Amino acid sequence: MPVTAIPQLEVALSSLPGRFRPTPRRLAAVLVPVLTAALTATVVSVVNRSPAPAAVALPPISGAVSGVTRPTEIRSVAYAQAVAGAKAKKPRVTVIGTGGTISGVATSRSSFTDYQSGRIAIGDLVARLQPEIGQIADVSTVQFGNKGSGGYTIAEFHALTLAVEAALRKSDAVVVTSGTDTMEEFAYWLDLTVQSRKPVVLTGAMRPWAAVTPDGPQVIGADGPANLYNSIVLAASQSTYCYGTVLLLGDEFHAARDVTKTSSYRMDTFQSRELGVLGWVDGPNIKVGRAPARVEDCDAKQRWLTPFDLSKVAPTAVPRVEVVYGYQQAGGEAITAFADAGVKGIVTAGTGAGGISSAQSSARTAAAAKGVVFVSTTRTGSGSVYGGSTTSPIIAGDDLLPQKARLLLMLSLAFAPADVAKVRTWVTTLGNPEWNTAPKGSPKD
Repeated sequence: MPVTAIPQLEVALSSLPGRFRPTPRRLAAVLVPVLTAALTATVVSVVNRSPAPAAVALPPISGAVSGVTRPTEIRSVAYAQAVAGAKAKKPRVTVIGTGGTISGVATSRSSFTDYQSGRIAIGDLVARLQPEIGQIADVSTVQFGNKGSGGYTIAEFHALTLAVEAALRKSDAVVVTSGTDTMEEFAYWLDLTVQSRKPVVLTGAMRPWAAVTPDGPQVIGADGPANLYNSIVLAASQSTYCYGTVLLLGDEFHAARDVTKTSSYRMDTFQSRELGVLGWVDGPNIKVGRAPARVEDCDAKQRWLTPFDLSKVAPTAVPRVEVVYGYQQAGGEAITAFADAGVKGIVTAGTGAGGISSAQSSARTAAAAKGVVFVSTTRTGSGSVYGGSTTSPIIAGDDLLPQKARLLLMLSLAFAPADVAKVRTWVTTLGNPEWNTAPKGSPKD
């Protein structure tokens, strides 16, 4: 970057909201390449269950949440108002179905892995939670799709964001069901693009719901019913207001950015590794253990929002970005082929702290000279990648997982197609937000 561009970058950094403004560690990742080249809070939900109609005398629901303990660490007026508002009236929750195992039909009640996904409509799944869920929230449904998560395109992701935003204009929260294979990508995409502070919760299942037919008996040990029920309870409580999108399975909810699927079959497959879960749904109790950094800007909506408003770009404006895996003596042909095919960005999932082979490095240098933007990540599943290039569009992805760095790079290139400095800033700050613990007024703040 020319020296004359440095003041522009400083202005861009100073205008970032608090959660995105680089801390000392992030500052090095942004400025060094440029200069070198030239809660603990326990929320026991707030949901006010309206009494059932006299004609339908429902028994008490032992699992329903009750009471409220005001959060003490999230000092946000907007958050407090949202949580309190869920007590004043029964919340409205829209459940958007996209398919996956949760809507699957197995060959028998004991078939946990032999099934067809996307067989049961989302309206039918929610209906099977009645009358209990009806005492928690007024629930409506939208059938967006009904297939495995890996079968969705980025254009369909674009449409899903708009569907979620349309639902949030009428509802207090949204729950999205999807397959677990790429659920973390569904969640992170929505986290980056949904232009609302209201709760968005992703859920699914590791075992199919029914056996033999869509209206057949429930599969033994099916986790879908509890996951869907708890997700609606969590969304209705507003406990994750301003958290962005969260993912809930197995009574735990995680930040979309941090969570990943770690096992092909285990029920506790989703983990946030070093960072840990956001909280738990323990029967009638919702325990919030921590908050994403973006909650810091909950009272300033414009700072809280990301720049990726999909109502302003068409699906065709989102460019192609690919991931290249690093391994012993890896060839560089994949990088070269992607660049020749017109790919605008490539994420490298390198060894250790982001290392790639000499052949891949040579191919990357050539592709970068042609304008392809790279983000360096690690294949290890955790840990940071620092540095980047001082002379080429090669950006350090810190601890973003490769599949999530791809989504962020894709959106960044869609909204700033010819501005590598802005893309670098977004990847380094928006993609890697931190709580800033330096005292206000300190030079390090």
